[in-house]
Amino acid sequence: MINDLGVQPHRLARRSVLQLGVAGLLGAAFGRVVRAQSDAEKQAPPPQGPPTKFQIACMTLPYNHYPLERALMGLKSAGYKHVAWGTSHKEEGESKGVPVMAAEAPPQKAKELGARCRDLGLEPLMMFSGIYPEHPKGIEVLTARILQAEAAGIPQVLTFGHTQGPNRKIWVERFKELGPIARDHGVLIVVKQHGETGELTGEIVREVADANIQVNYDAGNVMDYTRGKVNPLDDIKTCAESIRSFCIKDHRLFPVDQDCGPGLGEIDHYRLLHNVAFTGRAMPLCCENISAPKLRPTRPEEIDGLARRAREFLETVIQGLHG
Repeated sequence: MINDLGVQPHRLARRSVLQLGVAGLLGAAFGRVVRAQSDAEKQAPPPQGPPTKFQIACMTLPYNHYPLERALMGLKSAGYKHVAWGTSHKEEGESKGVPVMAAEAPPQKAKELGARCRDLGLEPLMMFSGIYPEHPKGIEVLTARILQAEAAGIPQVLTFGHTQGPNRKIWVERFKELGPIARDHGVLIVVKQHGETGELTGEIVREVADANIQVNYDAGNVMDYTRGKVNPLDDIKTCAESIRSFCIKDHRLFPVDQDCGPGLGEIDHYRLLHNVAFTGRAMPLCCENISAPKLRPTRPEEIDGLARRAREFLETVIQGLHG
């Protein structure tokens, strides 16, 4: 029997059931997505206070195969207004890398390099300590770095190391000693992850309980050293209140397991930086790795381009968060 639509009724019934079934499945799936998004939004910390004053900088590190002067000129041409020192550069006539600032260099030399950066329009924000906190000379070298940073007008000294075994206790003891020294000279010591998670560095900083010992967050290192088993987007929430700067570095596991520049890996920088987007503080975002996966630059001009891309990506993210 054929109805007015030219379709046998039993076929129409089957088709209607199938359509209703598909619609039901799609509706249920959509409901789950909406609920998942709602749950994620509920978990996201609400904006509090005025916008964070993110300061986008690039380390000189990506130019380590070229002279320091070329690194500074390259960053200037890439549109940066801030710079971070680190760690050594291949200078003309030298067979080995020359430190940007040797640990034993007098503060006056750091002051001169700081002025040199500012003459180019680059405000220095951070310098590597070049030593692990647990090292026998940790106190001595970190104190010297504090004095260099003060002379150069650099607000932060970066350190990292290994916390296994007795080292964690040593870290706490030494940071408690270094905190007052850093405070007397107007400098922060920031500790990043180098095999540890933000959760662990956050615990150490809270145990030290000194305003001049804080966390630097390195999402790329967290993903890299844990082989993706720890999600930086979850980990950062455990230490967000202690974060005063970032070593910007992305990471991806395919097509190669490799650190890379921001926006070229698997870390969502919108979600990452949202955790600290409304603190009212000045917060350096220092690009440590600006590379493209599987590609190796062969000319300094290529590094200039990668540096520019990283800056523009971070500017877009910040505008989106604060917009």
